[in-house]
Amino acid sequence: MVAAVRVHKHGGPEVLTLDDVEVPAPGQGQVKLKQHAVGVNFIDAYFRMGAYPSPVGMPFVAGNEGAGEVTAVGPGVTDIKVVDRIAYVAPLGAYSAERVLPADRAVKLPDSISYEQAAAMMLKGMTVQYLLNRTYKVGKGTICLIHAAAGGVGLIACQWANHLGATVIGTVGSKEKGELAKKHGCHHVIYYRDEDFVARVKEITSGKLCDVVYDGIGKTTFPASLDCLRPMGYFVSFGSASGQIDAFNINLLQAKGSLFATRPTLNHYAAKRQDLLDIAADLFKVVGSGAVKIPINQKFSLKDAAKAHKELEGRETTGSTILIP
Repeated sequence: MVAAVRVHKHGGPEVLTLDDVEVPAPGQGQVKLKQHAVGVNFIDAYFRMGAYPSPVGMPFVAGNEGAGEVTAVGPGVTDIKVVDRIAYVAPLGAYSAERVLPADRAVKLPDSISYEQAAAMMLKGMTVQYLLNRTYKVGKGTICLIHAAAGGVGLIACQWANHLGATVIGTVGSKEKGELAKKHGCHHVIYYRDEDFVARVKEITSGKLCDVVYDGIGKTTFPASLDCLRPMGYFVSFGSASGQIDAFNINLLQAKGSLFATRPTLNHYAAKRQDLLDIAADLFKVVGSGAVKIPINQKFSLKDAAKAHKELEGRETTGSTILIP
């Protein structure tokens, strides 16, 4: 039996309970690992609240991201062996000292990446990789707006977009977060609680507006985000920290400049094994080079997972949050 954090009923952070669970031997195409670090993400809260249905029913072990050492491999697994260091974004089950997961979702870690770094960046970092390189290809001269620029995705995105040659504008909720965003490559900071971010974008860009807006906030930043875009610009909604964006009349995109709007997810961009490996390799390369650093600003034990969720949802965190089993 090992310690794991489970959800027995939907609700707030308080429904996260520390239980003893039995972890089975790996089955066909699976690996078992001893976890060294686990990532905490907003998607974990969505599953906990019931906004996303659990694919395994109730109760379920929370979490989708982690890193550890392989302790056993199941039948049919040929490219991963015992003692390999791996990281993953996979189905529910991460908030646990040990777990079993599909081998085709596991990625071997280079020596240059620690377990804690990996757990802090697999979901967020691979999300940034596809957002900046696949959903909309950011490059020299691109003007981008990144909401929640001091968050886990935000700090990685600011650095990476800067590295690619973009002009980076970020929204933050406090002076402290603004300074953090600036230190991580954000050229222009907008304090959304005190400033009209649309007016500030127009001012910063001298009326040219942005090529792309990356929005992980959702309800409270829409449709104002559309007003930050140049004609034929891209609105990329990849999360809904403030609530889901309601259905809207698609003619709004035409009226605001023949805009593109998309709601991508890593599950689709990395559905094929080779795409997963390519996205992860690019992430490992940019982090290994030092161009992008992974700030781990909060660490909690498994028993304090509820506190981690409370702080994440209360916007009290910056950078990445991890659990140490």
